[in-house]
Parts: sequence; C-alpha cells; structure tokens
Amino acid sequence: MSTPPASDAEFSFRRIAVPAFGPSLLFGVGEGAILPIVPLMARELGASVSMAAFVVTLIGLGSLLNNIPASVITMRWGERWAIVAAGVWSALGMALCVLTQGLLPFAIGCFMVGMSQAVYMLARQSYLTEAVPAVYRARALSTLGGVMRIGMFIGPFLSAAAVHAFGLPAAFAVGIAGVLGAAAIGARLPDLEAPPHPAGTAAPAPVTLGAILADHRRVFLTLGLGVVLVSAVRASRQAVIPLWADHLLLAPAVASLIYGISGGIEMLLFYPAGRVMDLKGRRWVAVPSMTIIGIALLLMPFTTGFTTLLLAATAIGFGNGIGSGLIMTLGADFAPRHGRAYFLAVWRFLSDIGGSCGPALLSALVATASLAGGIAVTGVMALAAAGLLGWWIPARHASAGSAATRSTPPP
Repeated sequence: MSTPPASDAEFSFRRIAVPAFGPSLLFGVGEGAILPIVPLMARELGASVSMAAFVVTLIGLGSLLNNIPASVITMRWGERWAIVAAGVWSALGMALCVLTQGLLPFAIGCFMVGMSQAVYMLARQSYLTEAVPAVYRARALSTLGGVMRIGMFIGPFLSAAAVHAFGLPAAFAVGIAGVLGAAAIGARLPDLEAPPHPAGTAAPAPVTLGAILADHRRVFLTLGLGVVLVSAVRASRQAVIPLWADHLLLAPAVASLIYGISGGIEMLLFYPAGRVMDLKGRRWVAVPSMTIIGIALLLMPFTTGFTTLLLAATAIGFGNGIGSGLIMTLGADFAPRHGRAYFLAVWRFLSDIGGSCGPALLSALVATASLAGGIAVTGVMALAAAGLLGWWIPARHASAGSAATRSTPPP
C-alpha cells in the first residue's frame, strides 16, 4: 500500500506516533541492552582489555562502512523493507554473538549490529523526511532521535535484570526481542509514493551516487564540515566527563551519577529543540547548542570537585539536548527528493567520520599533551562548529517546497 505525504493541515503526530517512532524506541532498547555487555562478553571469550575495546568499536565501524551500501538498499527496497531488513540483520548479528563460541564470530556479530544501525537510521530518516510536512520536520526528527535515546536508556536496565537472573547471554535475548519488535512494527508502515513529476514529461533519469556528490559538493564541503565537528564533539563529550571525574579522584558511582544527570537533561529537551527549529529556524538551535558545549568544555579543566563538575556536565547536557535532531534535520533540509537516500548516506558518513575521529583525537591529545589540553581542544572544536553552522545555515530553511520557510545556502 502506498500513501502520499500528508498536507500541513492533515498532518497529526498522534496518527503516526506508533508506526513512526515505535520502531525507534524498540531498536534503541535492543541496542542499549547489549552495549554495556559487549566488552564483558568479549573478555569472557578470552579477549584482552584492548581487544575488548576494539570489539566495541566494531559496532561503530560497521555503521560507518555501511552508510553507502545502506543507501543502495533503501533506494532498491524502499524505506519500509529496509527498516525490516535492518531489524532482522541486527537480530542475526546478536544471535551470532550469543550462540557461537569464539571471539571471531562474536566480533563479526558486533559488526553486523553496526551494519544494521546504518540501514535502520538512514531508512527511518528518509521516511520521515518524506512523510512529515516540512513545517513539522525538525520536531519529527528530534523526536526520532529522542525516542531512540530513551530506548537506549531503558535497554541497559532491562538487560541488567535479565543478566542478574540468567547470566550475560540473556542481555542478547533482550536485544534480539527489541530489534525484532522494531522490525515487526516497521513492517506496518505504508510505502511512500514516488516523487511526482510534471504531467506530459518523462520520468527523471535514475540518480547515481556520483551525481549526488557532484551536485551537492558545496553543501558537503561547507555545512558538512560543521557536521563533522558537531559529531566529533558529541562523541568526545561521552569520554570527557568520566575521565575528568576520575582525574578529580571522584568515586566511580559519583562519576556515573554526574554522567546520568547530564544524559537525563538531554532526554528532556528533544521536543522543545525541534519546535524551536521549526518555528525560528535551524540557527536558533545550532549556534547556541555548540556555543554552550564549547564554553562548558573550556571551563571543565577549572572544575575542582563534584559541584563544579556537575555544573559543567549539566551545561554540556543542556547544550547537547537543545541540539537533538540537528544533524538529521539539516540533512533532510538539503536532501533532494530524487536520490535522497544517497544524499543522506553521505551525510551520515560525514557524521560517523566525526564521531569516530573525535574520541581518537582526544585520546591522542591526552597521550601527547594532557587531559585538560584535550578537553580544551574539544571545546575549541565546538566553538568552531558553532561558527561554521552560524555562517552556512540559512536564516530560514526547511526544504524546497515548504510554505513556511524558503531559502538557499549562502553563496
């Protein structure tokens, strides 16, 4: 069944809530359930500490390397079946992790989970970009990211209960149930109609990845650089808070509490962030988000204990929370209707590059200079991202065809 996108007047978030956001919640639960257990299982299978850390990175590497293939899958099968395939493939990867003995098949299973993540996120973003009117786009994509975060927050608690009762492999049973549930709900999504073309004209020629790269190279080389920096800062901040807490000799439980409060603030802000982006424009969120994070990171090396570190971590959580859905929304804004999956694949590839390089750069700076220096450089990167986004994001830009906001990138 195919359904045309709803008009602004007809659109209702309530009508699409379960089929659009339910799979994100369950997919997040599935992934969140296994992430804390992966290094423990790797160690149980005989991996060294460094090897266990590498196995964890294979999930991110699988996502990074599969962004472009994910676009091919989405273009060929459509968003609905790509979502279903992602859930099934993730379940197979988790099953491989838990049903086979040996570190190599376990590592392959983790890589498969990362591959499925790329397919799922690309298909979900592409679907909402078309199904939701442009004036509600940022709210929809911020909610998408926020619901996924909620799922990844719930997943570890469910897996903790399962592991307590049945042992480490039970976490993967929770994960498999989550991603298969996401696939089952995703299968109920109506297919979207192909973009219309004017009557009496031939259908547009098939779009290639090379053509997308050539036609949109300016966006990739300008705003795309800002996206790389945003992702690098976001990924690095996850390590910065616990590392500086350890530097201050705070107990691990205290460090976890600070990190949890920061993450909780993030989860509360995803819908307000999307609403501001829709009503005021993307700059109103992008620049303050990165500026707040940058200032907080620059001040963090001056913190001396629980209270001051909590204030800095809270500011980082607030800054990151108001930027919820920003990268996905910007990608959706500039993506063409024909060849959208290819564009979004490149966009996600840039984001994943930043997410991979940020922690690696922080690690190198800590090893060669100091932890305080590494945190300060990360803060400078955040301020640079704020400057780039402020310069390249149009003052009002939702998408071509949006009645509320029309613009083009500055020359």
